Amino acid sequence: MADNKNNPGQVEDTGHEWDGIRELNNPCPRWWLNSLYLSGLLVIVYFVLYPSLPLVNESTKGLLGWTMINEYKEDLAKVEAKRAPFEDKLASMTVEQILADQEMLNYAIGSSKVLYGDNCAACHGTGGAPAAGAGYPNLTDDDWLFGGKPQEIMVSIAAGRQGMMTAHKDILKPEEVDQLVQFVVDSSNGVATEAGKALYMAKGCFACHGADAKGVKAMGSANLTDKIWRFSGEPEQIRHTILHGVNHVSDPLTRVAVMPAWNEKLAIMLEARANAIADGEDPNEIDWDDELDGTESERLTETEIKKLTVYVHQFGGGQ
Repeated sequence: MADNKNNPGQVEDTGHEWDGIRELNNPCPRWWLNSLYLSGLLVIVYFVLYPSLPLVNESTKGLLGWTMINEYKEDLAKVEAKRAPFEDKLASMTVEQILADQEMLNYAIGSSKVLYGDNCAACHGTGGAPAAGAGYPNLTDDDWLFGGKPQEIMVSIAAGRQGMMTAHKDILKPEEVDQLVQFVVDSSNGVATEAGKALYMAKGCFACHGADAKGVKAMGSANLTDKIWRFSGEPEQIRHTILHGVNHVSDPLTRVAVMPAWNEKLAIMLEARANAIADGEDPNEIDWDDELDGTESERLTETEIKKLTVYVHQFGGGQ
């Protein structure tokens, strides 16, 4: 309605009528019209000051030259400038040195949350504990197939891991599978029988899982004497693993358990350094032209892998 409340008979009639109600042509309130004109003026000012119209390869720049991406880059540069001293120091430290330096430890953990979320959480869970039955290693317990020391964790991240267990469906008789399933269940409860142990040894299971059934770290084989299960501790699931194995390429029902390599170059360097030290040689004298061919992938940098090593170690399961 107009502010002056004209008599309906004196207002222009639009000619429209519904159920006896005539539509009049009252003018809009003045405050409303002024707001409309002002908003139009603001649009023109915005077009002049800020990027507005898309062109073929870019957009109009505007008098202020402001863009959201430039503001983001400026803010990012400020953050990186504050992080630079920590990043430079961390790059020159070993994982063990980072763990011993509380300030650097706090920085490594704090700056790894997004890194872990982007690259690791999809499999291992946001807190290091994957969903039950997912088949991914739990990083919060003390069960480390390839070792839980900082350097071993770093190698696992850099090189990736792909354990292997032979499918036994064509090797074992049904009654032998039943006995071995029971042996695994009994071993996890600490009540394995001599008969079960004898079959375990006779079928060569000890070659991978060890004579004590506690696994062999160098092979990444599972410890059968604890109650930590990567896949499941249910008898039928244990039977499935025995029958079809893990990463057995010729069996379509095999368990698939593969962790990708995040830095092949670093993995080779870590192995070469470890071998040099084991042989009593100076790792600083390694000829990297002989060790590396330049085609190694680097999905994450060495510094990022150090951070993730520290982050995973602090979940509570690191040794």
